[in-house]
Amino acid sequence: MNAVPLFARHPQLPRLFCQLTRHTTYQTKRSLSTTLQRRMAQEYKLKGVTSLSLGPTEKQEVELEGLDGAKVLLVNAAGKVQATGPRCTHYGAPLVKGVLGRNGKLTCPWHGACFNATTGDIENAPALDTLPVFNVTERDGAVYLTGDPDLIKAGRRKPNIKCAVQGGAQTDKVVVVGGGSGSLGVIEGLREKGFSGYITLITNEGYLPIDRTKLSKTLMTDLNKLQFRDEEFFKSGNIDIVQEEVTGVDFASRTVSTKSGGKFAYSKLVLATGGTPKVLPLQGFKVLGNIFTLRNVRDAENIKKAIGESKGKKIVIIGSSFIGMEVAGCTAANNDVTVVGMEKTPLERVLGERVGNLIRKGIEAKGVKFYMEAGVEKAEPSASDPSVVGSVHLKDGTKLDADLVILGVGVSPATEYLRDNGVARLEGDGSLKTDESFSVAGLKDVYAIGDIASYPYHGPGGEGKYVRIEHWNVAQNAGRTVANHIVSPDMKPEFFTPVFWSALAQQLRYCGNTTANGWDDVVMQGQPDDGKWVAYYTKGDTVVAMASMGMDPIMAQCAQLMQLHKMPGKKELEGGLDILSLGPQQ
Repeated sequence: MNAVPLFARHPQLPRLFCQLTRHTTYQTKRSLSTTLQRRMAQEYKLKGVTSLSLGPTEKQEVELEGLDGAKVLLVNAAGKVQATGPRCTHYGAPLVKGVLGRNGKLTCPWHGACFNATTGDIENAPALDTLPVFNVTERDGAVYLTGDPDLIKAGRRKPNIKCAVQGGAQTDKVVVVGGGSGSLGVIEGLREKGFSGYITLITNEGYLPIDRTKLSKTLMTDLNKLQFRDEEFFKSGNIDIVQEEVTGVDFASRTVSTKSGGKFAYSKLVLATGGTPKVLPLQGFKVLGNIFTLRNVRDAENIKKAIGESKGKKIVIIGSSFIGMEVAGCTAANNDVTVVGMEKTPLERVLGERVGNLIRKGIEAKGVKFYMEAGVEKAEPSASDPSVVGSVHLKDGTKLDADLVILGVGVSPATEYLRDNGVARLEGDGSLKTDESFSVAGLKDVYAIGDIASYPYHGPGGEGKYVRIEHWNVAQNAGRTVANHIVSPDMKPEFFTPVFWSALAQQLRYCGNTTANGWDDVVMQGQPDDGKWVAYYTKGDTVVAMASMGMDPIMAQCAQLMQLHKMPGKKELEGGLDILSLGPQQ
């Protein structure tokens, strides 16, 4: 007599097994990782360290003897002295210059990535890899570290997303639409938290998720340098990648449709389709060649091709916000670059007139010319080739010769596939309203993150007002929030401070948000003429946002203070308070 498989005799067991696995896998992965590290561990002496006398929140970068100059960061994290990787896993910032809070949160001084210094886990984007953590011991007037030499030298740990999808998890199907940083936050967050169901990523980008910020800052087009993870990484986690364009969603039958006729069933749906670059509905702009927007790798490739190898190309950039200003900065060398903006100063809407003029001064030093408070009338064809642009005409009669034009006039939520849906309700700007967990209002088991989400903001001055924030950091953090909610629906989402950065002659750091209720004053500190300044944006006495250049790690300190709702008020800052003098917070 043939034996009947246990799962066949008890069809409910696969489901129960999967649920049990979901709750245990995360701790099992951590335990196995720790066990493997111990098996491969060796002991190394910390150069110049004689005792574990670090006070609370103190940190020290130290070199290891006998390991080719390898370094670690010695920290007192929430009362425990241990060592971690010394550099942020995002762009390699030295974490010794970051901010370590009394709660053990270690914030990068450059871009706001935050780690749990006790476990090494990510607390805040944009970092993806976690920090390795090593035990240290004191004996005979010296301190020794125990760890795997390869891991010490790497200074980072890729998340373990390996998962053999269980047969009983067939009803657990998460479909993620969109290939940006938010999608990656969802996928990695789910697997790290032990989700063992099916995950499908549908993207029309034509490649795996990339670091989109590098497109406008450097016009980078090398996918080997842009893609966060390779194909093998996704395969290891049983992530199904579908390169398709989504054309609709049937929320009743819980299916997603693609242009080729594909149908994908879901139990949870995450919409993360980002933004669609705006174009100018003016004469010439829709029909002439060499007029570009910049959103994906193909756009960057087309712009670089139009610039070519020859020098002195006339480039007209329309739009004086971040995309326009970053492209102006990275194309200025050997080219004739002109920026056209409607504002009085670049970035005025976000940063104000005084800071906008500081930014303009830095970009002008690169040879970029500005036409501000200007209206565009039309684009005219080239005399030598009528199929491509030859000039841009302003409303005041100014003619700007152009070999190519780049539009940086903003983006709209990419929700075209939902406009005729009948069930999904789009806001006036085309976004989807969500709650703090990014669950879409009126739709069961559907989430929206990134550029398409309007969510209640509970940061300083926000008062729960709905905002739509187009930050890389926000999208990825929202993705992790969704992953937490899918795995642990009763877990209350934690507020994260929005952060962004921009390459504008110097590196700009920014955190907080002014779109909820605006700002009415700016408190400036530092030496603006020397490129070292911090601007605090206030509404009444509340600091709702800040921007800085050359003043690291002030942004990291402010991001922690805002998250803890302990940011000082306007009067204190006007009195000259140095935000760093407050020290680490709990």
